[in-house]
Amino acid sequence: MNSARISGIGGALAAVMCLAALSGCTSTPNGDNGSGSGATNTPVEVGNTVNYTSTGSTNVLDCADGKSLTIGGANNTLTVNGTCSTVNIGGTDNKVTLDTVTTALDVVGMNATVVYKNGSPKVNNTGSRNTIHKS
Repeated sequence: MNSARISGIGGALAAVMCLAALSGCTSTPNGDNGSGSGATNTPVEVGNTVNYTSTGSTNVLDCADGKSLTIGGANNTLTVNGTCSTVNIGGTDNKVTLDTVTTALDVVGMNATVVYKNGSPKVNNTGSRNTIHKS
């Protein structure tokens, strides 16, 4: 039997994409999320990384105390509680508000609006037309 090893943030994102493809990207309603679509995906935890991919959802995520977070998808409005070690935001048109980021904040998507309240992470904006600031 062949097996593959997935590691790092890129690997975690690949794992989420694989899981989404295998699951058919099914979603469950999250009440009135303001998007009109009712589409949200449940975060998937791989190792110490919370992975979230969705389209058009409003959701609250939790990094607990030091987990990493990977976000993909489009047109999401996300509030992230807890202390994230590293955060990687891809996709397009995502609005993300983070309580605390301690190590790194990488925004590789497009048209993201990212606000973090606490921490002094190394910020990398390798995407395009992103707005990132500390409140």
